[in-house]
Amino acid sequence: MLPRLGQKYDLEVEYISKPPAEYQTDEYFELDLPVAPAIMVAEEIVVEGADVAEDVLEKAVCRHLGLPEPAAPQKGFIRRWFSR
Repeated sequence: MLPRLGQKYDLEVEYISKPPAEYQTDEYFELDLPVAPAIMVAEEIVVEGADVAEDVLEKAVCRHLGLPEPAAPQKGFIRRWFSR
């Protein structure tokens, strides 16, 4: 998901991976960073400790870049079929 958004928008993606024990130290909590796994866009914590939908992440990227947010995707085959 992130590489695809990195190609679509002009942004730099940084991955930080550490053993779980390093995220549970006092030094880590003093940094005031989110609990892993997490996704941050600049200073905004998009999700912390859970999965995130691609459209939620893309909206956060657009807000950070000052671009208009994309329209919400239509959900479900039946809803699309009956909206015709």
